[in-house]
Amino acid sequence: MFRTALRNVLAHKGRLLMTVLAVMLGTAFVAGTLVFSDTVGNALRTQNSKSYTDIAVTVSDSEAAGRAYGGHDQAATTGPTLTEETRTKVAALPGAAEVRGVVSGFAGIADKKGALIGNGFSTTGTNYVPGADGTDPRYPLVEGRGPKDATEIALDARTAEKGGYKVGDTVRAAVNGPVMELKLTGTVHTNDPRVMAGGSLAAFDTATAQRLYLTPGRFAQLDVKAKPGTDDAALLAAVKQTVPQDGMIEAKTGRELAAEQDRMIEKLTRVLNTFLLGFAGIALFVGIFIIANTFSMLVAQRTKELALLRAVGATRRQITRSVLIEALLVGLTASVTGLLAGIGIAVGLKALLNGPMDANLPDGPLIVAPSTVITAIATGVLVTVVAAWLPARRASRIAPVAAMSAVEQPATQKGLRVRNTIGLLFSLAGFAALAAGVGGKEVKLVGLGAGTLLIGVFVLTPMLSRPLIALFAPLLRALYGAPGKLAQENAVRNPRRTAATASALTIGVTLITSLTVIGASVNQALDKATATDLKSDYTVAMQNFSKLSPEVAAQIAKAPGVSAMSTQRTVPLNIGQGQEDSEWVTAVDAATIDQLATIKVREGSADALKQGKLLVSSGRAENAGYKVGDTLAVTYPDGAKGSLTVGGILEANTALAGVVAPEAVVGPHALPGSGLDSVLVKGVDGPTEKLKQTLRDASGGNPLIAVKGQKEIKAESRQMVTGILNMMYGLLGMSVVIAVLGVVNTMAMSVFERRREIGMLRAVGLDRLGIRRMVRLESVLIALFGGLVGVGLGVLVAWAGVRTMADSLKGISTVVPPVQTVGFLLAAAVIGLLAALWPAHRAAKLDILDSIKSQ
Repeated sequence: MFRTALRNVLAHKGRLLMTVLAVMLGTAFVAGTLVFSDTVGNALRTQNSKSYTDIAVTVSDSEAAGRAYGGHDQAATTGPTLTEETRTKVAALPGAAEVRGVVSGFAGIADKKGALIGNGFSTTGTNYVPGADGTDPRYPLVEGRGPKDATEIALDARTAEKGGYKVGDTVRAAVNGPVMELKLTGTVHTNDPRVMAGGSLAAFDTATAQRLYLTPGRFAQLDVKAKPGTDDAALLAAVKQTVPQDGMIEAKTGRELAAEQDRMIEKLTRVLNTFLLGFAGIALFVGIFIIANTFSMLVAQRTKELALLRAVGATRRQITRSVLIEALLVGLTASVTGLLAGIGIAVGLKALLNGPMDANLPDGPLIVAPSTVITAIATGVLVTVVAAWLPARRASRIAPVAAMSAVEQPATQKGLRVRNTIGLLFSLAGFAALAAGVGGKEVKLVGLGAGTLLIGVFVLTPMLSRPLIALFAPLLRALYGAPGKLAQENAVRNPRRTAATASALTIGVTLITSLTVIGASVNQALDKATATDLKSDYTVAMQNFSKLSPEVAAQIAKAPGVSAMSTQRTVPLNIGQGQEDSEWVTAVDAATIDQLATIKVREGSADALKQGKLLVSSGRAENAGYKVGDTLAVTYPDGAKGSLTVGGILEANTALAGVVAPEAVVGPHALPGSGLDSVLVKGVDGPTEKLKQTLRDASGGNPLIAVKGQKEIKAESRQMVTGILNMMYGLLGMSVVIAVLGVVNTMAMSVFERRREIGMLRAVGLDRLGIRRMVRLESVLIALFGGLVGVGLGVLVAWAGVRTMADSLKGISTVVPPVQTVGFLLAAAVIGLLAALWPAHRAAKLDILDSIKSQ
């Protein structure tokens, strides 16, 4: 039977080609994901280990780090700190060879046109620490020298190249306030992962970095280099005895830090793997329909052959085993090819990210782990064999004598009834789970319901195919006459085959439609919220969401053309008698906020802020149990105690936080040096380019500071949603390609199967154009059927998903974009048309007499 299976594979290799391609593409997706993540993860770990090669112990001050990177309440010193005195004491320890004080934070570098170089979240500033030779070993010089005072700066070489800067040029740099114009003294090399990921590095002398990010003489971190032969654990113990004992100060060995970073890298790569493998799973799931359909058709075409094997003594188990061996050989061939293609995909993806996308991933060898090889091959083989199991079982049931005269065994009515019953049960269960998920706002339950419903509809597709395809019958007959009628009859002749072919396309259309509807719904909700909740003409804030300097707000207040402005500052308050609860409160200017944001209260007074009271959003009030008139005992960030009264319950507003307080009440208790979240501005003449430029000038031309009007805020939100959708579309593209292969495969094998019938049609007068048209229209009908079911399911699933967002996104409702929806159906029709070109050409080329003589 093994030899028989091998001969069958070789004899039908042309008919199995599309199946091999489908499995190969799915396996390539899996292998490419694993190879890419292993390669990048290994390179990142190698780079990470290099970063800690010379560090025996690191002492970090999390309070200082929070302040430097714009934390909310870490803006002032509340306990022991890492100072120059601490650094000197650690350096005097017997095992310490060198102790480096580190200061770092955000620093934006503007190009010569004033635009920010790199992305706002990876714009890094640090201190340059020269040794005896005047160079910093952590940042090797490429050209020039390091900075020596507050008028100088050094940049990483890539940033300098992007900005067109050379040593001696004046560089525009900023932290969270006005731009500083500094002399570029040198360029350096760095393996900082933030910079390698597309950011920038600005190096200041230590005193300047401390003034910009902390306070004079203070460090965020001490890196200790050990003398040769010193045990890291012993040095760590000595360091812990030397540095201040405080919960915010922590000491670890370099190996511990490297291990922590390795675990973080592993976690990130695991998340990436899971995400990408999910789409690979979708592609393979689509492939299952193609594999099952192919083997079902092969079994039907070989009915006489299989019946003859039964007649000469082959058992049912042997027949089943023979078909499964064919599937095993197909799966193995496709999986090995897919593995090789996946390695190529991983190499190409890394080159793409490092090239046009400028991701600057670290260099490293290509990692093809044994587990990747085993996983890729095993996955492809398993999927192929599992998909071929039902056709193999049907092959074993062919009767030795009764099947000798049949070309294909039609499905029994009992089998279809059982299938429809199962499909109906799954569909009802899916609907019930969707309804429960929508009612309870449970995303997981909605996902479970969507998956169950999808399975139920797939099982029911043979039953759905006849009425849905019949909708097109009048149009086809009117436009195309006999070929149109024949195409419609052929499409519903074998409902199971039509369903299996269409279902592969349905999966992709369902996911794409649901993503599109959810994206359109979110965009509309964000647009409406921006238009109704925000009355200000412009919002001024840091691009990286760090804190804005209060100096900027003071300059904006003096700017010409500004009619009203309010700062927004988020501070934590401890609430309750035991001070056990922490509440994030946004402080605003009580006198002007009603001109800059929509203030609508359900209960209490709209003037509560002007009376020194709180406004609480309805959702927050419900969750926390706050009511109008409640007096809350609070402890402010500076330790002062007081009380605040709830003056009003605010309708949901995306421009304001859950709890809003007057700046005049909360601001004086903010920690010294703490920054602002944003500044809302309204102009005398509304939003004008002149006002926008005035605000840019008032913010000192800082490239990290963004001045955004409502149009920019809406466009930014849409761009983010569109970017996510485009990425999803790209990842789903593989499943659509596989679905197209399925349509091509079905139509090609169907032409081979019906060659006698096609010959008879030619003999009674249907010309070659009619044959081609008949095959193409049949393919279009099958694709449209899959598209219709997919669009319907996609809209339903999206509706359920949107309903679960009602509490988290104000005013969201389901939006079905008509242009895109119709476009998906047209795309399905085009896919069907293109997939039928080759099969239709083959059908038209068949010789009439040879076709009639075929069995």
